[in-house]
Amino acid sequence: MTTIAVTGHTDLTEGSVLLVRAALTKLLKQYDAGDLVGVSCIARGADSLFAEAVLAAGGRLVVVIPSQDYRRSKVKPDHEPLFDRLVEAADELLVMDHETANRPAYEAANAVLLERADRLVAVWNGEPPGGKGGGTADVVVEAREAGLPVDVVWPDGTARVGRRLISRPPD
Repeated sequence: MTTIAVTGHTDLTEGSVLLVRAALTKLLKQYDAGDLVGVSCIARGADSLFAEAVLAAGGRLVVVIPSQDYRRSKVKPDHEPLFDRLVEAADELLVMDHETANRPAYEAANAVLLERADRLVAVWNGEPPGGKGGGTADVVVEAREAGLPVDVVWPDGTARVGRRLISRPPD
């Protein structure tokens, strides 16, 4: 059994979605579908793209919801159908005890991702942590400090909405 968690940016440009989806599909092909478990918070962007790729590869999905109010307070109307479909497709659903979706809730959900994972996939542009905690770069740092292998996915041409294009993240 190989359990892979995901962290990544939620604000991928429309054109980046196809690039990231293809890269995730290619990455997951190296794993036996019967032994693949993906762990995701299924947020917009990288988390949902990864969850879809795990399911398409024949793997099992574990969904971690950061708080009791996450669906109501954080999932935007245009993401609701995909979010709900991924919740329904999950083999396991973990809803954290936090009542409100906030930084501590995200940090707790990220801790669960890392505890359960054999490795981490990071859809990450390589920018350093922003100092707030709980973001993509923070999770990458935590995974590396814990000795967890990290696969960075950031295909050439991938960009975040309103950000400058970074072609390659650091290894």
